[in-house]
Amino acid sequence: MLKFLVVGLGNPGISYEKTRHNIGFMILDQISKTFFFSFQKKKLGYISKFNYDKKLIFFLKPSTYMNFSGQSVKYWMIREKILLENILIISDDIYLQFGMIRLKGRGGSGGHNGLKNIEKELNTSKYARLRFGIGFHDCLLKKRKKEFYVLGEWNKQNMLFLLSKSNKSIKIIFSFITNGLQKTMNLYNKKNFSTL
Repeated sequence: MLKFLVVGLGNPGISYEKTRHNIGFMILDQISKTFFFSFQKKKLGYISKFNYDKKLIFFLKPSTYMNFSGQSVKYWMIREKILLENILIISDDIYLQFGMIRLKGRGGSGGHNGLKNIEKELNTSKYARLRFGIGFHDCLLKKRKKEFYVLGEWNKQNMLFLLSKSNKSIKIIFSFITNGLQKTMNLYNKKNFSTL
C-alpha cells in the first residue's frame, strides 16, 4: 500500500494552540474532526493513521517544538519507509497575505525555523510544502518583531475565517495524495484562498 506523511507544523502545549505559528496543527485537527479520527502520542509526535483511496496516510504533529520539527519528520519517514515525494509539510508563511495558500514542491525556508530544520534533517529542500499566509504586512504596519507576530494569537474574526475555510485546505491536501503534486499545483495555485 502506498504511504503518505502529512505533517502539520506547530508547537505543542495549550499556550500555543491559537497562535499563528500553529496553523499546521490547526489544519490537521480540522481533518481529524472531519474524518473522525484521533491522534496518539508516539515518539517525537502525535500521529494518526488513516486509510484513504487505497493509500495509507500518516498525519503527524511533531512534539519536538517548531525549531526541531525535522527530527520528527525524519524519524517517521524512515520508520514507515515513506518516499520523500509522498511527504507534505503544512506551515504558516509570513510573506503571504492572510488567507492565501501556495503549494510548492521545493524552495527555501523563508526564515521559517521549522522548514529550516526539516531541510537540515532531510538534507534537501525538495519536499512538498503547503504554505498558509498569515500576513506579514500586519507585522510591518505595527512595527512588531517577526517572532512576536508569529507567536501571537489569532483574533476572533481571523479564527472564524480560518475555521470556515478549513475545507479548502483539506481539498488541497487530499488532491496532493490522489492527484500528485503537479496537478494539484495547477488546480489550486492560481486561485485565491477565498474563492477555491
